Amino acid sequence: MNVHEYQAKDLMRQFNISVLKGGVANTPAEAVEVAKKLDTKVWVVKAQIHAGGRGKGGGVKLARSLEEVEKLAKEIIGMQLVTHQTGPEGKKVLKVLIEQGCDIDHEYYCGIVLDRTVGKVAMMVSTEGGMDIETVAHNTPEKIIKCHIDPATGFTPAHGRKLGYALGLKGETLKKAVSFFENLYKLYIEKDCSIAEINPLVTTKQGDVLALDGKLNFDDNALFRHPEIEAMRDVTEESAQELEAGKFGLSYISLDGNIGCLVNGAGLAMATLDILKLHGGTPANFLDVGGGATKETVQKAFSIILQDSNVKAILVNIFGGIMKCDIIANGVVDAAREMGLTVPLVVRLEGTNVALGKKILAESGLKITPANDLADAAKKAVEAAKGAK
Repeated sequence: MNVHEYQAKDLMRQFNISVLKGGVANTPAEAVEVAKKLDTKVWVVKAQIHAGGRGKGGGVKLARSLEEVEKLAKEIIGMQLVTHQTGPEGKKVLKVLIEQGCDIDHEYYCGIVLDRTVGKVAMMVSTEGGMDIETVAHNTPEKIIKCHIDPATGFTPAHGRKLGYALGLKGETLKKAVSFFENLYKLYIEKDCSIAEINPLVTTKQGDVLALDGKLNFDDNALFRHPEIEAMRDVTEESAQELEAGKFGLSYISLDGNIGCLVNGAGLAMATLDILKLHGGTPANFLDVGGGATKETVQKAFSIILQDSNVKAILVNIFGGIMKCDIIANGVVDAAREMGLTVPLVVRLEGTNVALGKKILAESGLKITPANDLADAAKKAVEAAKGAK
């Protein structure tokens, strides 16, 4: 689950992480009222959407008067902001964050993720702050310094000093940075974050260390422990299909292709997307019905997939374990009949009760294309999508 920058910074304040003073506004008039309360001669007007790269898209601007705050808020609120993370369709801005300006001395990057390869938390810093960190990682990976922290022992001042030295910090600024890193780690652990990212992390000409921006993502499976974070969910940032899928225990993510995918298990779903691409196809979605889906959830999955008008074919790829192939077959047949399915349908079944499942499909009287294995299924789905009207 993602939250907006202003929500992330509210959480940071709870952990004594230094951020600038500011407030969120839903209208230009509210933006001016927020600006009046800030002791500054320069304000920053920042679009609030769940995406990075807002500045390059025109969603972050400086104002030097209250009149300019109102003018920029009018321009940004309601705009369709396009960044490298939104896709070409962009996202509509519904609110802005108004912050005080500051005297920036240097910009850095700081991020925390779980490194599953070693089973430890990885805290990363770079002197190349304010830039797309993916570009830095690709072009100059040596400029990203990584420090692994064992969750059993936790963060220590030694970790903080290693990171601070890597950024070239000294004296009081180094001490403040060590405290900053420690508090960010505490937030990451205590709130069950999956990502904590500060870009840019800045030092000011007064020697302060601040989070100028803030991105926090949270582990969905841990939200039951954090109702206060669950309450921050902004459903306007999520697609209608994703919200509907969540109500039925389905994992759904919209993509930009034309082959709808219905798969059980995240690993198998990823493999299905990969093999479709290998054979020249483009998946329209990631949809995992899970290991214990029923006939009803399969039908709901079909209805969600077909809400995407770009879908020209559907690939069902099921490995029957807990979920038996005959249950899936019955769900597929019932859904196809009730919905009057007109797009080509390719089904690959394997596992428990596979023979019975294939028999149900074959005797359904419906136009269902069976597949022998995953490669065969991908080839047939790609061809079906190409031939669809």
